[in-house]
Amino acid sequence: MRIIDVLVIGGGASGLQAAITTKTTYPEKEVVLVRKEEQVLIPCGIPYIFGTLSDSSKDILPDKLLTSVGVEIVVDEMTEIKVKERQCVFASGETMQYSKLILALGSIPTKPAWLKGGDLERVFTIPKNKVYLDKMLDELKDLKEIIVIGAGFIGVEVSDELNKKGYHVTLLEIEKAILNRAFDDEFGVLAQEHLEERGVKVITGKGASEIKGKDGKVSEVILTSGEHIKADAVILSMGYAPNTAIAKAAGIELNEFDFIKTCEYMRVLPCTSDIVAVGDCAEKRDFVTRKLDRTMLASTACAEARTAGMNLYSLSPCKPFTGTIAIYSTAIGNHAFGTAGITEARAVAENFSVICGSFTGMDTHPGNLEHSHKQMVKLIVASDCGMILGAEVYGGTTIGELTNAIGFLIQNRVTVKQLLTMQIGTQPLLTGSPAGYPLIKAAEVVVKKMRC
Repeated sequence: MRIIDVLVIGGGASGLQAAITTKTTYPEKEVVLVRKEEQVLIPCGIPYIFGTLSDSSKDILPDKLLTSVGVEIVVDEMTEIKVKERQCVFASGETMQYSKLILALGSIPTKPAWLKGGDLERVFTIPKNKVYLDKMLDELKDLKEIIVIGAGFIGVEVSDELNKKGYHVTLLEIEKAILNRAFDDEFGVLAQEHLEERGVKVITGKGASEIKGKDGKVSEVILTSGEHIKADAVILSMGYAPNTAIAKAAGIELNEFDFIKTCEYMRVLPCTSDIVAVGDCAEKRDFVTRKLDRTMLASTACAEARTAGMNLYSLSPCKPFTGTIAIYSTAIGNHAFGTAGITEARAVAENFSVICGSFTGMDTHPGNLEHSHKQMVKLIVASDCGMILGAEVYGGTTIGELTNAIGFLIQNRVTVKQLLTMQIGTQPLLTGSPAGYPLIKAAEVVVKKMRC
């Protein structure tokens, strides 16, 4: 039996980041990462293997990120955790004993039991599994009519990418607007317009009630409205569930959504210093509402992993993970959408009293340059104290970093009034005008409403 200082289970974004952070923070410790995949995909890049990249081999996390800092990689599959013995058992028959265990077990795509026909051939999900996705790409080659069910980020991006490759794509969403959980309706409607301009057929306000087949293969989808739509293949993009069955079998406590319970240092609860959990398998609490949350993002996973790694042997009160801020961005052609924090609809549903303000300007000055794009910022602000609870952004493909910056403002509980005195650097080719900077102008709209 092998004895190891730090054993990391899982080779995705959270496992990789946890291993790197641990090894660089505690270089004297032996860190071994065990994963079941020979090659690991970059999770956020998966939709693009269906179009822009056209090949999963162009979306690989390089092993050098781990080996260059001294992390050892073992390809094997964990089959059991023996918590009392501090041991993990693997499919190869090997047992490893650990001082510290980092669980980065990830998530698995959901396939609802209520959806009839989900077991037919050519009904696919989007797992983070290269072998599965390569086979899926091969099976899609000679098909034409594809229905994507679920218009979250992955559903939207996969639909757009398949459309680029010449497939006839129908995107089906039961909510009245696409990207419904991340954006308020006005942004979802705008995103839908851009998708439709590019050739994707989008159906909202209707769900799938059944997938019908012929000779064991998909032939059509029946909508909740009773309509029938021809389909050569169906892609289910209906969310992910934490991959925690093996943790549950070991007696590790899960919350009501089946995430591993953790503290703010990512240590597994009831509090133990021996095991931490990070990424999609670990418990989430929304930064604003403080409620249990199901947000699963590689960026969130890496933040949790850095927290876990830095605090693995010695806690720092300066380095807790204080809650999940849902920070997303996506692009549809030359148009991009970003969101951080909670939407106006979510804020109202959670009983926050909010004031919202929007401003639309340009991302260059003057705004008639060749690469100029309209930029719209919407702020969701607590009416009593002015704290920024959320924001949504539309613009050109540079808005990703603006969205990240707004996420940091939320994390540091910045108020909208502080934005009025925010010092910025502007440049004609790179930013909006200093006199018409959309983020600050949106703040002015909110503050004016607060004074009324």
